[in-house]
Amino acid sequence: MSFLDLALVCTVALAGPLLATPRSWHLPVVLGELVAGVVLGATGFGLLHAGDPTFSFLGGCGFVLVMFVAGTHVPVRDPRLRTALRTGIVRAVLVGVVAVALGYVVADVVGTSHAPVYAVMMASSSAAIVLPAVDSLHLTGPDLVDLLPQVAVADSLCIVLLPLVIDTAHVERAALGALAVLAAGGVLYGVLRWVEDRGLRERVHTVSEDRRFAVELRVSLALVFAMAALAVAVHVSLMLAGFVSGLAVAFVGEPRRVAKQLFAVTEGFFGPLFFVWLGASLQLRNLVSHPSMIVLGLCLGAGATLAHLAAVVLRQSAPYSLLATAQLGVPVAAATVGQQLQVLEPGEGAALVLGALLALAVTVVGGSLAAGRKAPEPTSTTTTTTPEPAGG
Repeated sequence: MSFLDLALVCTVALAGPLLATPRSWHLPVVLGELVAGVVLGATGFGLLHAGDPTFSFLGGCGFVLVMFVAGTHVPVRDPRLRTALRTGIVRAVLVGVVAVALGYVVADVVGTSHAPVYAVMMASSSAAIVLPAVDSLHLTGPDLVDLLPQVAVADSLCIVLLPLVIDTAHVERAALGALAVLAAGGVLYGVLRWVEDRGLRERVHTVSEDRRFAVELRVSLALVFAMAALAVAVHVSLMLAGFVSGLAVAFVGEPRRVAKQLFAVTEGFFGPLFFVWLGASLQLRNLVSHPSMIVLGLCLGAGATLAHLAAVVLRQSAPYSLLATAQLGVPVAAATVGQQLQVLEPGEGAALVLGALLALAVTVVGGSLAAGRKAPEPTSTTTTTTPEPAGG
């Protein structure tokens, strides 16, 4: 990969913000980045080669950081998460049960053996998508309070389960590797908690901000990539390493300055590069050659919608059920890891992404309906869906 290629990637990645600019469209930024990769990659003009070692490695770095940021978005410190935890868990479990049944139905329809993967994908919710959507729509009320733990539980469990169901040939190795990464995440939380309680982070922060050293960002990146190295060593997806690291930081509380720095590094470079790389690696022509994969993508989007609508029987309003359908990390990880392990059929990775995009469209509809139904609030009242991070 040359500097010219890198300049091209950074330039075409601007398609993401351009498509997401009209607020009324509610389109995720990653959509334009994926499309740009598809156009210039294996499906389109072939200018970007996803198999290039440097491009692939940088894409892996972006994958880790995207999942890290997703982990930090899980509202584990929000007091409302605890008060509605039981309701959220029950709803997430119900959605999961329905998704398992639908996963086997979909696998039977398209004639594949990946029913567990489909089930995990349809049961998942993306906190990285739902929380910003909730903020932008200014949603409040008891329905939102019950939604937060449901999304957090589904997001966390599905990310842990995916490595186990996608690499069934080595499920014991994957399970042990996942336990090792989870244990390392626990150690990371303990270290960060100790550093925070002793006031060490605050002292380093003061010096770093005064001298413009960006020490906290450097340490954060070192820890995330160390977790990624562990994941590679124990044969576990980089997805789990990034997400667990983000959760550890979320439990302690991410300083605002570090959050902004990581946002800049991830959303400004590594994240767009990853999604362009993912788009470049997808061979959408296989969808034409294998029409059953188009059916798979449509079924996954419809199945995710039906699975989440099942929570209506537990008194969840339909718009919030649709809002919880949001997917990103799990289907993207399934497509990425599946291609790396070569366990997916031709066109199946593209079908997984298609299903995720359909689920995102459903989320947009759900958010619009929820915003239309919310009662007007007094102008003096302000609320946020996420807690103010510690530090600063």
